Amino acid sequence: MRVFKRLVKSVFLALATPLYLLCLLFSQLGNADGVFTSFSQGLSLIPGKCGVYLRAAFYHLACPATSDEISVGFLTILSHRDTSIAKGVYIGPQCNVGMCSIGENTLIGSGVHILSGSRQHGFQDNQKLIQDQGGAFEKVRIGADCWIGNSAVIMAAVADGSIVAAGSVLSKAADKEGDILAGNPSRTIRNRFSDGIQKHQGTIG
Repeated sequence: MRVFKRLVKSVFLALATPLYLLCLLFSQLGNADGVFTSFSQGLSLIPGKCGVYLRAAFYHLACPATSDEISVGFLTILSHRDTSIAKGVYIGPQCNVGMCSIGENTLIGSGVHILSGSRQHGFQDNQKLIQDQGGAFEKVRIGADCWIGNSAVIMAAVADGSIVAAGSVLSKAADKEGDILAGNPSRTIRNRFSDGIQKHQGTIG
C-alpha cells in the first residue's frame, strides 16, 4: 500500500512540476506572491483526491520546507509562498492561509483564516487612507500537534499541542504548550497537560 501511495504521489509530482515552473516564470514579471496566489486559487477548485494530491505536490515544490504528505482541502487558498507546512498536516476546505509555518500533525478545521500577523494594515495617520499606510507582515508559527477549530481566526503564534476552539479569534501569542483557548478575543480555559484534560469531554469544534 505504501509503495502504491508513493507511486501515486510521484505521478502527481510530475503533473505539478510544469505548473510550478510556469509559476516561477510568471513570477519573474513581478508580484511573485500575486502570481503564487493565482495558481493557488486555480488549484483550490480541483475537487476530490486528485485535488488533494495535486495541491500537496505543488506546495511541496513551491513553498519552503513543505512536505508532500499534507492534505489541503477544496477551496483553500495560500496567499504567500513563504509558507511552510510540515508532514501530516490537515487543512480543511475554504481556509485562507497567510504567511505561516505549521508544525507536524496539526489539524486545521474548515473556514479557518490564518493571517500574516496582526499588523498588516497601518492606521495611525489620520491624514491618509488606511490602504495607503502599508503594514507589516509576519510569518506566524502554528506548532505541532495542534487543533484549530472551524472558522477560527489566527493572527499570532500557537504553541505545540494547543487547541483553538471553533470561532475563536487569537490576536496574541499562545506561548504555553497544550493550552486550550476559546472566545473573541481568545483566552486560555484550561491546559491539556496540566489540568487533567481526560476528565473533560467538552466539544471544541
